Amino acid sequence: MPRPGGNPELEKYQFEQKYDWDQPCTELIAIRIPENIKKQLKALPQWQERVRRAIAAELEKNPPEKGDNIN
Repeated sequence: MPRPGGNPELEKYQFEQKYDWDQPCTELIAIRIPENIKKQLKALPQWQERVRRAIAAELEKNPPEKGDNIN
């Protein structure tokens, strides 16, 4: 419900999730890669989502073992 005096059409302008993930993408990781790979990666359209999907596909294909160090 909008506040009194606020935008009555607030729901019309709210944030919409850009990609279809069952959880919000709020966590950050950092990796070191060669500079040429970084340039190639950043040249791709929607490179962040492509990296997310590649990581998710790799984890589906090779799930962590029970004894692996998972925090």
